[in-house]
Amino acid sequence: MVLPARNEAACMGDLLDEILTSCTELPLVEVIVVDDGSTDGTGDIVRKVAERDSRVLALRHDRSAGQSAAVHSGVLHATGTLICTLDGDGQNPPAEIPALVARLRAELDSGTGLVAGQRVARRDGLSKRWASRIANGIRSRVLRDGTRDTGCGLKAFRRDAFLALPYFDHMHRYLPALFRRDGWQIALVDVSHRERRGGRSNYSNLQRGLVGAVDLLGVAWLIRRRKKARPAARSLT
Repeated sequence: MVLPARNEAACMGDLLDEILTSCTELPLVEVIVVDDGSTDGTGDIVRKVAERDSRVLALRHDRSAGQSAAVHSGVLHATGTLICTLDGDGQNPPAEIPALVARLRAELDSGTGLVAGQRVARRDGLSKRWASRIANGIRSRVLRDGTRDTGCGLKAFRRDAFLALPYFDHMHRYLPALFRRDGWQIALVDVSHRERRGGRSNYSNLQRGLVGAVDLLGVAWLIRRRKKARPAARSLT
């Protein structure tokens, strides 16, 4: 498990307890919380939980670098071959984790590299839901990634496949398209959603829109420029 977190002290303790309870039947190796430059004591709470459960690990960025950087740091540090992520604000119910992991494990042999959650009955404000719907619609048309919701933090994927992807800021919003680009199959699972348990959003709708427009063009370029497999060479002599 990898959790990016920034100023989530209000919900982090309860969230970690939920994760550990929800993953009782899974071969859970570690729960890595990446504190992305928090100023509210989020890391202190993680360390207290780690004192009673050695599977919980705390990493920290000395300054905020964003969600994609936090996820990437956690995956680099992880020792498991399969990774599951969810947001540190408590909106992604940990009870959904086993279904995503089970789907990924069942489809590994068929080439599935990513199982992505898609939120239903979202518990965000109206303006955020509309902004997300518009952004997802534009992204889906441009990238043709077959996904209606890439902003859900609940995802399960192969560690090796993730680390082979091109890394850039905000890449977490484009994982289905990036996995498809590298030849992996993706699976989609509807998941529930709930109100934020603590902290606040680190981006406004305008900020998301401006950054997303630039990122979308970049990802479209990456997909178009994907090199084809190099042809085999044979001797003519």
